[in-house]
Amino acid sequence: MDTAIVIGGGQCGLGTAFTLRNHGFRPVILEAGAEPVGSWPHYYDSLVVFTPVRLSSLPGMPFPGKPSHFPVRDEVAAYLRDYASRLDCEIRTGTRVTSVVADREGYVVTTESGEQLHAAVVVAASGNFGNPHRPDIPGLAGYAGKVVHSAEYRSPEPFAGQRVVVVGAANSAVQIAHELSGHADVTLATRKPIRYSRAPFQGNEPFLKVVEAASRIPIGALLTESSFTVVIDDDGTYRAAVEGGKPDRREMFTAADGTELRWPDGRREHVDAVVLATGYRPALEYLRPLGALDRRGLPRQRYGLSTVHPGLAFMGLEGQRTFLSAGLHGVGPDATYITRRLRRWIATTEPAWRRRPAAA
Repeated sequence: MDTAIVIGGGQCGLGTAFTLRNHGFRPVILEAGAEPVGSWPHYYDSLVVFTPVRLSSLPGMPFPGKPSHFPVRDEVAAYLRDYASRLDCEIRTGTRVTSVVADREGYVVTTESGEQLHAAVVVAASGNFGNPHRPDIPGLAGYAGKVVHSAEYRSPEPFAGQRVVVVGAANSAVQIAHELSGHADVTLATRKPIRYSRAPFQGNEPFLKVVEAASRIPIGALLTESSFTVVIDDDGTYRAAVEGGKPDRREMFTAADGTELRWPDGRREHVDAVVLATGYRPALEYLRPLGALDRRGLPRQRYGLSTVHPGLAFMGLEGQRTFLSAGLHGVGPDATYITRRLRRWIATTEPAWRRRPAAA
Protein backbone atom coordinates (compact mmCIF):
# COMPACT_ATOMS: atom_id res chain seq x y z
CA MET A 1 0.00 0.00 0.00
CA ASP A 2 1.45 3.38 -1.03
CA THR A 3 2.19 5.81 1.79
CA ALA A 4 0.77 9.33 1.55
CA ILE A 5 1.83 11.95 4.07
CA VAL A 6 -0.91 14.48 4.84
CA ILE A 7 0.38 17.65 6.49
CA GLY A 8 -2.35 19.09 8.68
CA GLY A 9 -5.07 17.41 10.74
CA GLY A 10 -7.90 19.87 10.26
CA GLN A 11 -10.98 19.43 8.10
CA CYS A 12 -8.98 19.14 4.87
CA GLY A 13 -6.38 16.77 6.23
CA LEU A 14 -8.94 14.46 7.82
CA GLY A 15 -11.25 14.38 4.81
CA THR A 16 -8.35 13.84 2.43
CA ALA A 17 -6.96 11.00 4.55
CA PHE A 18 -10.36 9.28 4.43
CA THR A 19 -10.43 9.57 0.65
CA LEU A 20 -6.82 8.44 0.22
CA ARG A 21 -7.50 5.39 2.40
CA ASN A 22 -10.48 4.46 0.23
CA HIS A 23 -8.28 4.65 -2.88
CA GLY A 24 -5.60 2.28 -1.70
CA PHE A 25 -3.16 4.67 0.00
CA ARG A 26 -1.85 4.42 3.55
CA PRO A 27 -2.23 7.98 4.84
CA VAL A 28 -0.20 9.33 7.74
CA ILE A 29 -1.47 12.64 9.15
CA LEU A 30 1.06 15.01 10.70
CA GLU A 31 -0.69 17.63 12.86
CA ALA A 32 1.23 20.40 14.62
CA GLY A 33 -1.44 20.92 17.27
CA ALA A 34 -2.38 18.85 20.27
CA GLU A 35 -5.44 17.32 18.62
CA PRO A 36 -6.71 16.74 15.07
CA VAL A 37 -9.23 19.56 14.82
CA GLY A 38 -7.19 22.13 12.94
CA SER A 39 -7.75 25.79 13.77
CA TRP A 40 -11.42 25.58 14.79
CA PRO A 41 -10.94 25.82 18.58
CA HIS A 42 -8.87 28.98 18.05
CA TYR A 43 -11.44 31.02 16.12
CA TYR A 44 -13.53 33.69 17.85
CA ASP A 45 -16.17 32.37 20.22
CA SER A 46 -19.26 33.35 18.22
CA LEU A 47 -18.11 32.21 14.78
CA VAL A 48 -20.89 30.78 12.63
CA VAL A 49 -20.17 28.68 9.52
CA PHE A 50 -21.46 30.40 6.38
CA THR A 51 -22.94 27.16 5.01
CA PRO A 52 -25.70 25.13 6.71
CA VAL A 53 -25.40 21.55 7.98
CA ARG A 54 -26.68 20.41 4.59
CA LEU A 55 -23.39 21.65 3.07
CA SER A 56 -21.01 21.03 5.98
CA SER A 57 -20.23 17.30 5.91
CA LEU A 58 -16.87 15.67 5.26
CA PRO A 59 -16.73 12.49 3.15
CA GLY A 60 -18.07 9.41 4.88
CA MET A 61 -19.78 11.07 7.87
CA PRO A 62 -22.82 13.39 7.84
CA PHE A 63 -22.66 16.52 9.98
CA PRO A 64 -25.25 16.09 12.75
CA GLY A 65 -28.24 18.37 13.12
CA LYS A 66 -31.06 19.87 11.08
CA PRO A 67 -30.09 20.48 7.43
CA SER A 68 -30.90 24.19 7.70
CA HIS A 69 -28.90 24.79 10.90
CA PHE A 70 -25.74 26.88 10.60
CA PRO A 71 -23.06 25.23 12.78
CA VAL A 72 -21.05 27.29 15.26
CA ARG A 73 -17.37 26.96 16.06
CA ASP A 74 -17.63 24.42 18.88
CA GLU A 75 -20.02 22.21 16.93
CA VAL A 76 -17.51 21.95 14.09
CA ALA A 77 -14.66 21.19 16.50
CA ALA A 78 -16.72 18.42 18.12
CA TYR A 79 -17.60 17.01 14.71
CA LEU A 80 -13.94 16.91 13.67
CA ARG A 81 -12.91 15.18 16.92
CA ASP A 82 -15.54 12.51 16.29
CA TYR A 83 -14.50 12.21 12.65
CA ALA A 84 -10.83 11.75 13.59
CA SER A 85 -11.70 9.09 16.18
CA ARG A 86 -13.34 6.99 13.46
CA LEU A 87 -10.63 7.49 10.87
CA ASP A 88 -8.73 4.35 9.96
CA CYS A 89 -5.26 5.86 9.65
CA GLU A 90 -2.25 6.97 11.67
CA ILE A 91 -2.54 10.47 13.17
CA ARG A 92 0.52 12.04 14.79
CA THR A 93 -0.30 15.13 16.83
CA GLY A 94 2.31 17.59 18.14
CA THR A 95 4.25 17.00 14.93
CA ARG A 96 5.16 20.20 13.12
CA VAL A 97 6.65 19.87 9.63
CA THR A 98 9.62 22.13 8.90
CA SER A 99 10.54 21.09 5.36
CA VAL A 100 9.66 18.90 2.42
CA VAL A 101 12.26 17.97 -0.18
CA ALA A 102 12.29 15.56 -3.08
CA ASP A 103 14.54 12.55 -3.47
CA ARG A 104 14.76 9.83 -6.11
CA GLU A 105 12.08 7.76 -4.39
CA GLY A 106 9.54 10.49 -3.65
CA TYR A 107 9.56 13.02 -0.83
CA VAL A 108 11.34 13.42 2.49
CA VAL A 109 9.31 15.21 5.14
CA THR A 110 11.27 16.58 8.12
CA THR A 111 9.59 17.44 11.39
CA GLU A 112 10.58 19.92 14.09
CA SER A 113 12.04 17.08 16.17
CA GLY A 114 14.35 16.12 13.30
CA GLU A 115 12.45 12.98 12.34
CA GLN A 116 12.33 12.21 8.63
CA LEU A 117 9.52 10.39 6.89
CA HIS A 118 9.42 9.16 3.31
CA ALA A 119 6.45 8.88 0.99
CA ALA A 120 5.66 8.77 -2.70
CA VAL A 121 3.07 11.52 -2.35
CA VAL A 122 2.53 14.47 -0.02
CA VAL A 123 -0.66 16.47 0.50
CA ALA A 124 -0.28 19.92 2.04
CA ALA A 125 -3.47 20.50 4.02
CA SER A 126 -2.11 22.81 6.71
CA GLY A 127 -4.65 25.57 6.13
CA ASN A 128 -3.93 29.23 6.61
CA PHE A 129 -4.80 30.15 10.22
CA GLY A 130 -1.11 30.08 11.08
CA ASN A 131 -0.43 32.83 8.53
CA PRO A 132 -2.71 35.82 9.24
CA HIS A 133 -2.60 38.41 6.46
CA ARG A 134 -1.61 41.84 7.73
CA PRO A 135 -1.72 44.06 4.64
CA ASP A 136 0.32 47.22 4.30
CA ILE A 137 -2.19 49.92 5.21
CA PRO A 138 -0.50 53.31 4.74
CA GLY A 139 -3.04 55.02 6.94
CA LEU A 140 -2.10 52.79 9.86
CA ALA A 141 1.55 53.83 9.90
CA GLY A 142 2.20 55.81 13.06
CA TYR A 143 -0.81 54.44 14.93
CA ALA A 144 0.12 53.84 18.58
CA GLY A 145 -3.05 52.11 19.73
CA LYS A 146 -3.81 48.42 19.96
CA VAL A 147 -3.78 46.48 16.68
CA VAL A 148 -4.95 42.87 16.61
CA HIS A 149 -5.73 40.46 13.82
CA SER A 150 -9.02 38.60 13.84
CA ALA A 151 -6.96 35.46 14.51
CA GLU A 152 -6.35 36.89 17.99
CA TYR A 153 -9.94 38.04 18.58
CA ARG A 154 -12.09 35.85 20.83
CA SER A 155 -14.95 37.89 22.31
CA PRO A 156 -16.15 41.51 22.64
CA GLU A 157 -15.81 41.89 26.41
CA PRO A 158 -12.16 43.10 26.41
CA PHE A 159 -13.24 45.97 24.11
CA ALA A 160 -16.22 47.10 26.20
CA GLY A 161 -16.71 50.87 26.16
CA GLN A 162 -13.89 51.46 23.65
CA ARG A 163 -13.70 53.08 20.23
CA VAL A 164 -12.89 50.28 17.80
CA VAL A 165 -12.29 50.19 14.05
CA VAL A 166 -12.63 46.86 12.21
CA VAL A 167 -10.83 46.66 8.87
CA GLY A 168 -12.38 44.33 6.29
CA ALA A 169 -15.49 43.72 4.23
CA ALA A 170 -16.01 39.94 4.27
CA ASN A 171 -17.93 37.62 6.59
CA SER A 172 -15.57 37.67 9.56
CA ALA A 173 -15.17 41.46 9.50
CA VAL A 174 -18.92 42.05 9.52
CA GLN A 175 -19.63 39.32 12.08
CA ILE A 176 -16.99 40.66 14.48
CA ALA A 177 -18.01 44.31 14.00
CA HIS A 178 -21.67 43.44 14.55
CA GLU A 179 -20.85 41.57 17.74
CA LEU A 180 -18.55 44.31 19.03
CA SER A 181 -21.15 47.00 18.37
CA GLY A 182 -23.16 45.71 21.33
CA HIS A 183 -20.26 46.54 23.64
CA ALA A 184 -18.28 49.31 21.93
CA ASP A 185 -18.46 52.19 19.46
CA VAL A 186 -17.53 50.44 16.21
CA THR A 187 -16.76 51.44 12.63
CA LEU A 188 -16.17 49.11 9.69
CA ALA A 189 -13.40 50.57 7.52
CA THR A 190 -13.44 49.23 3.95
CA ARG A 191 -11.94 50.22 0.61
CA LYS A 192 -15.16 49.36 -1.22
CA PRO A 193 -18.83 49.09 -0.26
CA ILE A 194 -19.83 45.88 1.47
CA ARG A 195 -21.51 43.32 -0.78
CA TYR A 196 -24.27 41.24 0.79
CA SER A 197 -25.78 37.97 -0.37
CA ARG A 198 -29.33 37.11 0.65
CA ALA A 199 -28.76 33.48 -0.28
CA PRO A 200 -31.98 31.69 0.78
CA PHE A 201 -30.31 28.80 2.64
CA GLN A 202 -32.92 28.47 5.36
CA GLY A 203 -35.18 25.54 4.50
CA ASN A 204 -34.73 26.00 0.75
CA GLU A 205 -33.92 22.50 -0.43
CA PRO A 206 -34.05 23.28 -4.19
CA PHE A 207 -31.59 26.13 -3.73
CA LEU A 208 -29.28 23.95 -1.61
CA LYS A 209 -29.24 21.34 -4.37
CA VAL A 210 -28.24 24.02 -6.88
CA VAL A 211 -25.45 25.23 -4.59
CA GLU A 212 -24.24 21.66 -4.05
CA ALA A 213 -24.17 21.00 -7.79
CA ALA A 214 -22.46 24.33 -8.52
CA SER A 215 -19.83 23.60 -5.88
CA ARG A 216 -18.55 20.76 -8.06
CA ILE A 217 -17.94 22.93 -11.12
CA PRO A 218 -14.19 23.56 -11.55
CA ILE A 219 -14.17 27.33 -11.91
CA GLY A 220 -11.22 27.99 -9.59
CA ALA A 221 -9.16 29.63 -12.33
CA LEU A 222 -11.90 32.23 -12.80
CA LEU A 223 -12.19 33.16 -9.13
CA THR A 224 -10.40 36.19 -7.71
CA GLU A 225 -9.91 37.46 -4.17
CA SER A 226 -12.91 39.76 -4.60
CA SER A 227 -15.05 36.71 -5.34
CA PHE A 228 -14.92 35.85 -1.66
CA THR A 229 -15.54 39.29 -0.16
CA VAL A 230 -19.29 38.75 0.00
CA VAL A 231 -21.16 38.72 3.30
CA ILE A 232 -23.68 35.91 3.65
CA ASP A 233 -26.66 37.69 5.18
CA ASP A 234 -29.53 35.24 4.96
CA ASP A 235 -32.09 37.28 6.92
CA GLY A 236 -30.68 40.76 6.32
CA THR A 237 -29.49 41.22 9.91
CA TYR A 238 -26.01 42.46 9.08
CA ARG A 239 -27.08 44.88 6.38
CA ALA A 240 -29.75 46.38 8.61
CA ALA A 241 -27.26 46.80 11.43
CA VAL A 242 -24.66 48.52 9.26
CA GLU A 243 -27.20 50.78 7.59
CA GLY A 244 -28.49 51.62 11.06
CA GLY A 245 -25.01 52.68 12.15
CA LYS A 246 -24.24 49.87 14.59
CA PRO A 247 -21.58 49.38 13.34
CA ASP A 248 -21.26 52.22 10.87
CA ARG A 249 -19.29 51.81 7.66
CA ARG A 250 -16.72 54.33 6.37
CA GLU A 251 -14.08 54.59 3.68
CA MET A 252 -10.63 53.53 4.84
CA PHE A 253 -8.87 55.97 7.15
CA THR A 254 -6.02 57.90 5.54
CA ALA A 255 -3.52 58.60 8.32
CA ALA A 256 -2.70 58.04 11.97
CA ASP A 257 -1.01 60.09 14.66
CA GLY A 258 -0.59 58.46 18.04
CA THR A 259 -3.99 57.00 18.89
CA GLU A 260 -5.83 59.24 16.43
CA LEU A 261 -7.04 58.16 13.01
CA ARG A 262 -7.84 60.59 10.20
CA TRP A 263 -10.78 59.89 7.91
CA PRO A 264 -11.10 60.91 4.23
CA ASP A 265 -13.38 63.84 5.13
CA GLY A 266 -10.65 65.27 7.37
CA ARG A 267 -12.14 64.26 10.70
CA ARG A 268 -9.71 63.06 13.37
CA GLU A 269 -10.67 60.96 16.35
CA HIS A 270 -9.20 58.85 19.10
CA VAL A 271 -9.39 55.10 18.47
CA ASP A 272 -8.57 52.57 21.18
CA ALA A 273 -8.12 49.52 18.98
CA VAL A 274 -8.00 48.40 15.35
CA VAL A 275 -9.05 44.84 14.45
CA LEU A 276 -7.66 43.57 11.15
CA ALA A 277 -10.23 41.15 9.71
CA THR A 278 -8.10 40.92 6.58
CA GLY A 279 -7.98 37.19 6.06
CA TYR A 280 -5.15 34.72 5.82
CA ARG A 281 -2.61 33.34 3.40
CA PRO A 282 -1.63 29.66 3.00
CA ALA A 283 0.78 28.52 5.73
CA LEU A 284 3.18 26.63 3.48
CA GLU A 285 6.68 27.81 4.40
CA TYR A 286 7.79 24.22 4.81
CA LEU A 287 7.47 23.87 1.01
CA ARG A 288 9.84 26.72 0.22
CA PRO A 289 12.96 24.47 0.17
CA LEU A 290 11.20 22.38 -2.47
CA GLY A 291 10.62 25.36 -4.76
CA ALA A 292 6.90 24.67 -4.80
CA LEU A 293 5.89 28.27 -3.98
CA ASP A 294 5.98 31.46 -6.02
CA ARG A 295 7.46 34.77 -4.86
CA ARG A 296 4.31 35.61 -2.91
CA GLY A 297 4.45 32.34 -0.99
CA LEU A 298 1.51 30.92 -2.92
CA PRO A 299 1.63 27.36 -4.27
CA ARG A 300 2.28 26.70 -7.92
CA GLN A 301 -0.76 24.54 -8.54
CA ARG A 302 -3.77 23.89 -10.69
CA TYR A 303 -6.90 22.46 -9.09
CA GLY A 304 -4.83 21.35 -6.09
CA LEU A 305 -2.06 19.53 -7.97
CA SER A 306 1.44 20.99 -8.04
CA THR A 307 2.47 22.13 -11.51
CA VAL A 308 6.18 21.72 -10.70
CA HIS A 309 6.35 18.60 -8.51
CA PRO A 310 4.42 15.45 -9.46
CA GLY A 311 3.08 13.68 -6.39
CA LEU A 312 2.59 16.91 -4.43
CA ALA A 313 -0.96 18.14 -3.86
CA PHE A 314 -2.78 20.84 -1.90
CA MET A 315 -6.09 21.02 -0.09
CA GLY A 316 -8.18 23.85 1.29
CA LEU A 317 -6.89 26.72 -0.83
CA GLU A 318 -9.36 29.55 -1.45
CA GLY A 319 -10.78 28.98 -4.92
CA GLN A 320 -8.55 25.95 -5.41
CA ARG A 321 -11.03 24.23 -7.68
CA THR A 322 -14.53 25.50 -6.83
CA PHE A 323 -16.03 28.39 -4.91
CA LEU A 324 -16.44 26.13 -1.85
CA SER A 325 -12.93 24.61 -1.91
CA ALA A 326 -11.94 26.25 1.38
CA GLY A 327 -15.15 25.24 3.13
CA LEU A 328 -16.23 22.00 4.77
CA HIS A 329 -18.37 20.93 1.81
CA GLY A 330 -15.52 21.49 -0.63
CA VAL A 331 -13.28 18.91 1.02
CA GLY A 332 -14.97 15.81 -0.38
CA PRO A 333 -15.05 16.76 -4.08
CA ASP A 334 -11.54 18.24 -4.03
CA ALA A 335 -10.08 15.29 -2.11
CA THR A 336 -11.60 12.88 -4.62
CA TYR A 337 -10.21 14.89 -7.52
CA ILE A 338 -6.61 15.04 -6.27
CA THR A 339 -6.64 11.45 -4.96
CA ARG A 340 -7.73 9.96 -8.27
CA ARG A 341 -5.01 11.85 -10.09
CA LEU A 342 -2.38 10.91 -7.53
CA ARG A 343 -3.42 7.27 -7.86
CA ARG A 344 -3.22 7.54 -11.64
CA TRP A 345 0.23 9.13 -11.40
CA ILE A 346 1.47 6.46 -8.98
CA ALA A 347 0.36 3.76 -11.39
CA THR A 348 2.70 5.13 -14.07
CA THR A 349 5.81 5.68 -11.89
CA GLU A 350 8.73 3.38 -11.28
CA PRO A 351 8.15 0.68 -8.63
CA ALA A 352 10.98 2.14 -6.50
CA TRP A 353 8.67 4.99 -5.53
CA ARG A 354 6.48 2.52 -3.69
CA ARG A 355 9.07 0.43 -1.87
CA ARG A 356 10.21 2.85 0.81
CA PRO A 357 8.54 2.52 4.28
CA ALA A 358 6.85 5.52 5.87
CA ALA A 359 9.62 6.21 8.39
CA ALA A 360 13.37 5.85 8.05
